[in-house]
Amino acid sequence: MPLIAILRSTVLPGLAVSLLLLAGSVAAAGRDIVYSWPKTMQSDPRGHYPIALLQLALSKSDQPFSTKPSDFVMTQERTLKQLELGCGIDVVWTMTNAAREQQLLPIRFPIDRGLIGWRLLAVKQQNVSQFIKLPNAELLKQMLAVQGIDWPDYGILTANGFKVTSSNHFDGMYQMLLRERVRIFPRSVTEIWPELAARSEELAVAPRWVLHYPAALYFFVRKEDQQLAQAIEQGLEQALADGSLRALFLQHFAKAIEQAQLTERQVLQLNNPLLPAATPLQRADLWFNPAEGF
Repeated sequence: MPLIAILRSTVLPGLAVSLLLLAGSVAAAGRDIVYSWPKTMQSDPRGHYPIALLQLALSKSDQPFSTKPSDFVMTQERTLKQLELGCGIDVVWTMTNAAREQQLLPIRFPIDRGLIGWRLLAVKQQNVSQFIKLPNAELLKQMLAVQGIDWPDYGILTANGFKVTSSNHFDGMYQMLLRERVRIFPRSVTEIWPELAARSEELAVAPRWVLHYPAALYFFVRKEDQQLAQAIEQGLEQALADGSLRALFLQHFAKAIEQAQLTERQVLQLNNPLLPAATPLQRADLWFNPAEGF
């Protein structure tokens, strides 16, 4: 048999088998999904639930995904830009608005059931009694609030007549409250308790009042990453259907919801002019309703 025929009948089939085995091992190894909660922030409880939910959703997909944190702490807008450009981040979770849905691909499933839009007020402990006696909501709106400079909440509050100043430094906003440069710092039910526990005893949650506006906290991926978006969406829907999402939600937030006593507070209902029309508000199973319990 000619040498070339021997090569074709032995070496090339062997090479083909090796390439198939290599491709199979790469597929089995899966893909590392980098999420936007840096290694240096892993002790921050605000990231615990979204990370756990992302892992739950991906575990229910038929794709061999694994997850790992990003490397750097960045502002919210910088993080979103890095994701858009494909620079080391595959998925973020953040409150939606029209601009973000044009920039990125949203998975339209409110991962915290809309709790991000239920806002309690962080205040100085010495001022707590003022909020009990406050005669009306208009006076509440005149108290200077602080929000992140690139947060959708800033625009929502200003659109509803609140006096709001901004900052690009999160801990600095609590320092502004302590120094009485601002009077209130609205934070979601899911955020306020661990944040206050980690800070000064001079801070407290204001009694009586709760702000509410429809708001959706979504997972976002790059527009080109349809495979990841589909895997996350399918996993979330499956977790909703089999009860594992509810169990995770209660594990993380039941205590905070009970502590908030929302049904006993005066609700100041606000409009959200930044909410995209495609937000699935008609799906009651996706949203938390204090009147219906958990």
